[in-house]
Amino acid sequence: MWREYSSGYLKHNRAAAGSVMTAAFISSLLLSLLSSLFYNMWKYEVERLRAEGDQYALMAMYLARDANDEAPRLVFPLFLLIMGLASFSLIVIIHNAFAVSMQARIHQFGILASIGATPKQIRRCLLQEAAFLCAAPVLAGTLLGIAGCKGILALLETLMREVEGRRPVVFGYHPLILVLSLFATGITVGLSVWLPARKLSVMTPLEAVKNTGELQLKRKKHSPVLLFLFGVEGELAGNALKAQRKALRTAAVSLLFSMTAFTLMQCFFTLSEISTRETYFEKYQDAWDIMVTVKDTEIGDFGETERLREIPGVENVIVYQKAMAKSCITEEEMSEEMKANGGFSHDSGKYVTQGEAGFWVNAPVMILDDAAFLEYCERIDAPQRTDGAVIRNRICDVTNPDFRHPQYMPYIRGGSPAGLSAQTDREAAVEISALAYTDQVPVLREEYATLDKYELVHFVPVSLWKEVEKQIGGAEKDTLVRILCREGVSLEELDRIQAEIEKNLAGTYTTESENRIREYETNDQKIQGMMVVLGSFCVLLALIGVGDVFSNTLGFVQQRKREFARYLSVGMTPRELRKMFCIEAFALAGRPMLWAAAVAFLAVGAMLKASYVDAAEFLAEAPFFSIGVFMLAVGGTVAFAYYVSWRKMRKLNLAEVLRDDTMM
Repeated sequence: MWREYSSGYLKHNRAAAGSVMTAAFISSLLLSLLSSLFYNMWKYEVERLRAEGDQYALMAMYLARDANDEAPRLVFPLFLLIMGLASFSLIVIIHNAFAVSMQARIHQFGILASIGATPKQIRRCLLQEAAFLCAAPVLAGTLLGIAGCKGILALLETLMREVEGRRPVVFGYHPLILVLSLFATGITVGLSVWLPARKLSVMTPLEAVKNTGELQLKRKKHSPVLLFLFGVEGELAGNALKAQRKALRTAAVSLLFSMTAFTLMQCFFTLSEISTRETYFEKYQDAWDIMVTVKDTEIGDFGETERLREIPGVENVIVYQKAMAKSCITEEEMSEEMKANGGFSHDSGKYVTQGEAGFWVNAPVMILDDAAFLEYCERIDAPQRTDGAVIRNRICDVTNPDFRHPQYMPYIRGGSPAGLSAQTDREAAVEISALAYTDQVPVLREEYATLDKYELVHFVPVSLWKEVEKQIGGAEKDTLVRILCREGVSLEELDRIQAEIEKNLAGTYTTESENRIREYETNDQKIQGMMVVLGSFCVLLALIGVGDVFSNTLGFVQQRKREFARYLSVGMTPRELRKMFCIEAFALAGRPMLWAAAVAFLAVGAMLKASYVDAAEFLAEAPFFSIGVFMLAVGGTVAFAYYVSWRKMRKLNLAEVLRDDTMM
């Protein structure tokens, strides 16, 4: 008897069955996709560690422990956390889908209970229906999730193909992941079905028979905005949405989060791209074409400078090494502009230390090869000698927080010898001749005084450094080579020159190199890759919300027939009912759009203020198109769900709908 009842109900209520199948399909799709993505992340990390020969870290991966063996690795706990959150969210969605279907049948089950059906029989009937409806969607969703993971990884591989030093992303899958996905989906669907089935089965026959299955508000509430915009139909649509508030809560939250996250992501990456381009690529595009890092080599031991200058296409080469020292500045040596600006009084003691001799500041030392140093001296009209230093005599106004548009002033008075000392022994200062005090610096891809505004940068030739190195020390272990090529050089030319440089240095030195154009393209590819990953999660959130909308709009068709029949009986036309449906769709999709726009406006305003990027500059590149496409896609899908629901509602038979005690 129960089999005939279930088959009859499903045959005459395909919309409700479809909403349940859709919810189960989305659940299995998302869980399968998440499982596949995390497995491939783990697999990629294992392959990377194997290639690097890091057996200890590899063992730590298998044991789910950090390499220091003190804390669990984040990958597996993060996977469990996200899977748990996803399962909880999906339980809410599928629970709503089943609850909608079962709510419409309370009256029927009340009649069945009154003639002898037990709660256990009713619960078993509902669970059997769920198993029948969900089996195929769960399998299809699981397979599609695997395919989706493979597609995402293929897209990432395409975007990141040119990134140097990166292992290729190869899709992999393990039977245990399939078992895990199906198990998680089964638990999710099972709990989603059991909760409303249990609640329904324990209702008394009298409560069930009295229930009409229609959603109603206990107290009518006004919707002034919808009333003002759309009239009476807007007021009715507002009340209908309030009556469905609990059922549509998941949809509202998912749509809000997806739209807000996508909008913020697009704005953040656009602003980041503008900032990176201005402060790095455009700022230093004339300062370097190829950078080579010579590992574990001091500048005095590097003997390939002239060979590099002879490579066809190379126009300028500077070989340099960095060191860190201390310098003492007295009150008399400070410039008048700096004194007027408060001197060192604005420092909290983090960068400047006052001693008996004066104020001790950090003094980065840039050690240039002799030829490059002499060329630098010629450019700034300083004596072309290698027995002294050139001092960067410029400091920004530390009271001005706008780091993008700093205001500079002279740092110290000229004419006094430069004093450098080791970081650990400040009193043993080495006095060297100051050839010039200037605000011009060598053409290098370097930034000075970014965090520590009081740095006093010294540029010295390598021949002088060899004399004072033992007293000062503090040199970094690597040597850097900055190479400039002709103006307008192409990527192909840079690749050729870079390969020639690596060939000349191979075998003698361990090097790492990069070129400007390739680095710019790689940066774009990394941003696109991150946007693909984050955008995929935004789409998944939107799918959760849209799936819940479909579940509710299609599932509530049977319950809302009485509502719309009542409206028709008092004189409303089908056209007015259609308008009411359109208003509901507009409000459901429009509210998260407005919230997302408001949050994005405030967040972008804060980011612009923090980064000191001009608003007009951001608006010229703002991602209006991509955000608009996403919003329209989500809003259009919500509208389509209501359109499908309306097609099922528009042909109403008043006499049939208003009858009670129907079994189908």
